[in-house]
Amino acid sequence: MQFERELAVARRAAELAAEIIESYCGGERDLRQREKSWDSPVTAADLEANEAIERHLREAFPDDTILSEETVDTCRRQGVERLWIVDPLDGTKELIAGIPEFAVSVGLVVSGEPVVGCVYQPRTHECFWGAKEAGAFLDGQRIGVSKVDRLSDATMLASRTETSRGQVKPYSELFGRIEPTGSAALKLAHLACARGDLWISTAPKNEWDVCAGDLILREAGGTMITLGAGVRTYNQEKLLLEPPIVAGSPKLVGEFEKWSA
Repeated sequence: MQFERELAVARRAAELAAEIIESYCGGERDLRQREKSWDSPVTAADLEANEAIERHLREAFPDDTILSEETVDTCRRQGVERLWIVDPLDGTKELIAGIPEFAVSVGLVVSGEPVVGCVYQPRTHECFWGAKEAGAFLDGQRIGVSKVDRLSDATMLASRTETSRGQVKPYSELFGRIEPTGSAALKLAHLACARGDLWISTAPKNEWDVCAGDLILREAGGTMITLGAGVRTYNQEKLLLEPPIVAGSPKLVGEFEKWSA
């Protein structure tokens, strides 16, 4: 495997972060919640997990650059060949609400292409991982995307926030079922192991929300696109992916593109 060491480091970094996050889940430790910006909370768990991930990555690969949700972005990442893209706690709202649908997301891109990804669910201890041209796995078992090929039979995974705002309502008659789910990284991981068929995001997402999950989904035979822009190349100057973002099997993504045209 070309990126075997990088994958091992990513998995261990995610495990370390997950252990920290889980220690906050029983109520014994103070989350110390605050708002970074409107509707964007951060907790002590986010920050402590971020420190653990960055420390582990820097010890293993001191020459690599790191982009994390919880670290100030600088222009130093522009043009670098190797960039770790990290969300130490994707699904902070779910953690605060006591909904076990949050995850640690650690990805590596080389020249803008995702090559390693790990999404770790602290509450279930499920580890989704993959590397370029090596496949995607849930723990030790190889995984693949759903074989559902009609939108009317598909389960669409959707953001709880977008669902509560009515942003998912236009799709209510299009799919067999719409299932509100937490973390974007976790939604991509669930698509990769056929726990859902399609994900549509009607709100922008940052590169750190989707990078690791995108790699895992690709290696599981799926794809993630933004309508009108196609597959993402990472480490762009503008970190936001503009909606609609569509992910799933190539067949279903293609069917949705036809419907939305």
